[in-house]
Amino acid sequence: MRVALPDLATMEAFGHRIAERLAPGDVVALSGTLGTGKTTLARAILAALGHRGEVPSPTYTIVETYDGLRLPVVHADFYRLEDPGEVEELGLDDYREGAALLAEWPDQAGGFAHEAACLSIDLEKVGDGREAVVTPGASWQSRWP
Repeated sequence: MRVALPDLATMEAFGHRIAERLAPGDVVALSGTLGTGKTTLARAILAALGHRGEVPSPTYTIVETYDGLRLPVVHADFYRLEDPGEVEELGLDDYREGAALLAEWPDQAGGFAHEAACLSIDLEKVGDGREAVVTPGASWQSRWP
């Protein structure tokens, strides 16, 4: 499924649609080249879940956690990983327990598309806007319109 995201307001509304359907154990795998809006979409999802305040890009910390929302969220940016095996060193499985994962650059971590609870979103630049190619995993099939 393709979703047109011509401006920031549409990107935020898309983030709200995802947040409304997000459940513990879910992964939102955000792919795309630099500057396509992965962190912007993650920020929109977190805001829709009730986060107020800054959402720093986890490019350098790799993992940021958000508690006190409708559900706990782990926001990870795997861009700097040189090998998918480094995910184990991060203790990602511990972070994910009972939480949803927003994963930027998921392929650097070995990918999550094989998980039934993965909503894969590949963001592409289209003119001045963006387009999302959305691939819902098996457990998203009944939740995604």
